[in-house]
Amino acid sequence: MSKTDDNLQAAFAGESQANRKYLAFAKAADDEGLPGVARLFRAAAEAETVHAHNHLRAMGAVGPTTENLKAAIGGETYEFKEMYPGFITQAEKDKNGKAGQSFRYANRVEQIHAGLYKKAADAVKAGKDLPPVTLWVCQVCGNTVEGEPPATCPICGSPPEKFKRVE
Repeated sequence: MSKTDDNLQAAFAGESQANRKYLAFAKAADDEGLPGVARLFRAAAEAETVHAHNHLRAMGAVGPTTENLKAAIGGETYEFKEMYPGFITQAEKDKNGKAGQSFRYANRVEQIHAGLYKKAADAVKAGKDLPPVTLWVCQVCGNTVEGEPPATCPICGSPPEKFKRVE
């Protein structure tokens, strides 16, 4: 791998993290009654997304949907089988309950994501798209469900009002 390849990967990671951080900062500014500052953070987050996508394409990491789904299934499976179990164990050893809870939520949801991607991959292999279904994401744990939000999130116990509809 060339130094430029390494730089592209580092730039992609940095821009992706900046996007997420700036969106969290925007929410905090909104919560503090500062909509102008929140708007600036959201605009910068959008720009960071443009940069990240440009870097990802330059790395050749965006392919046909069949390959993208295969990569997504692999990534999600790695996270719930290998990455998060070790993170959970370490958080418990460090007595860091907040981190442990965050890792447990993510671990359970990554399993759901892998299943949803597998379902999508099967549809695409059969020459079809997924049927039009509403998707909902729990804003506490990230649980992703099809159809309607549950009465109680099975992962974190949140009520249906905590689910956000994804268009």
